Amino acid sequence: MLTISILLLAIPLAVVQAAPTVNLGLAQYQGAVDAATNITSFLGIRYAAPPLGDLRFRAPAPPLNTSGVQLATVQPNQCLQSGFGQSSTNPLKPRAASVVPSEDCLFLNVYYPSDAVGTPPKGLPTLVWIHGGGYALGGASSYNGEDIIAQSNRGVVVVVIQYRLGLFGFLAGAEVKENGALNAGLLDQDFALRFVNQHITQFGGDPEKVTIWGESAGAGSVLQHVLANGGRTVPQLFRGAITSSTFLPPQYEFDDPIIEFLFSEVVSQANCSSAANALTCLRSADTTLLSTVNANINSAGFFGTFSTVPVIDGEFIVQRPTLSLLEGCVNGQALLSITNTFEGTIFVNQTTGLTAAEYSLALFPKFTQTQANIVSQLYAGLGTDVFQVNAIQSESIFVCPTYYMQHAFFGRSFKGEFAIPPGLHGSDVAYYFPSAGGLPPFNNTQFIDAFAQSFTSFIINHDPNIKVSNTITPQWNKFVAGNTEMLFNQTAAMPPQPDVRPIKTDNALLQRCQFWHSVGHLTGQ
Repeated sequence: MLTISILLLAIPLAVVQAAPTVNLGLAQYQGAVDAATNITSFLGIRYAAPPLGDLRFRAPAPPLNTSGVQLATVQPNQCLQSGFGQSSTNPLKPRAASVVPSEDCLFLNVYYPSDAVGTPPKGLPTLVWIHGGGYALGGASSYNGEDIIAQSNRGVVVVVIQYRLGLFGFLAGAEVKENGALNAGLLDQDFALRFVNQHITQFGGDPEKVTIWGESAGAGSVLQHVLANGGRTVPQLFRGAITSSTFLPPQYEFDDPIIEFLFSEVVSQANCSSAANALTCLRSADTTLLSTVNANINSAGFFGTFSTVPVIDGEFIVQRPTLSLLEGCVNGQALLSITNTFEGTIFVNQTTGLTAAEYSLALFPKFTQTQANIVSQLYAGLGTDVFQVNAIQSESIFVCPTYYMQHAFFGRSFKGEFAIPPGLHGSDVAYYFPSAGGLPPFNNTQFIDAFAQSFTSFIINHDPNIKVSNTITPQWNKFVAGNTEMLFNQTAAMPPQPDVRPIKTDNALLQRCQFWHSVGHLTGQ
């Protein structure tokens, strides 16, 4: 077995520093030890070849053999970025019949608790973190694995991965199916998980004790891997799954008219319409031009939506996610899911002026007035028009898919709700990844430990009740026990105190989720 060795830098003995190295076969990397925490990190490990030239829009390939020792102490380039839709109308409706961004971005970071010279532990449970950003934004540099290690009482190894984003990772259509790879960004993630399966022992992790966790599109990615290969991925790449704000936007068939429209838009804007082979032309297109097209395609979408997202490819993702979840076709042994109280608000134009029915027609291009009328009835009692619209976005895209996952892991899952005001999408991140979210607004140690250690306890034990330390979280029953959730909130009193207690899921919400499930063939879920 390949092992880690420790190099000593050529500096005076009084200030000798450890420089741990790892030999991964195709390359050797030299990491660094944080002297203040005795946590070792390896930043920018290349897990796949640069997806450039003819490898653009293809499945990830193994990296080439690299001689010498590569320095792994600097954050890697992040994948090329875009944003979300800004349009007041959905252009897909008529078709319903500081880290430098780079294409060379398939890297991952590893963090593990060590001694002062970087000696790795043995057989620790391992977390693989998948960042969010609507499959269009984000990168590994925002997430310091030391945050999770600290809340685990130095009981886990943390891996933070990157994957191709936007059209670089999620260009789809019949031509891509024929001469490329659909869902390339998901295949990148799968490739990274296989890297972890093969190499994590050298960083002190146990490949049989891997948990995957993501937030937003990272949580959506977790859902995709739970369903990958019909729930029969070989080898099994993880035993536990955690979703924070599960993101399940419309996920159409790879050759759906909507997807083919997006492909034709990319081809047109990249000046490849007259090419004999559009995909060959796109592969030779200048990266700057494609990056501009990427931004244009996503910003032209309906407000708050992302245009470059996973599709049903018939191989990695064999059918609509809600169908696979209904059938219980899942990878993994246990699930922990957290949703935020108001997931949809930031993805809705708060001055939209649309009614619930009008918004549902705009959000889902394949809806007719029949479905819109039902939506209007279901959400009529929830307050103002804009509040109803916020709830539609929240429940259809984030909250209800989370409950579908809970049922797929029947008797093996835990559900929680993060409600610290304002309870918006993403406002939970600061409580477990302060490196990414900054100082939590409710900076209460008891609350932070209770919330953050729910995740680390699950990573280690598959059960948040087997605690890393003695937190204020009471007994947390599985969701199947009376639709039980754990509420993470603060009291209204001043100063506010932690309010962490079990609650029961609102039946009216579950009924609305039943509706959204029934129209999955129209919403693309």
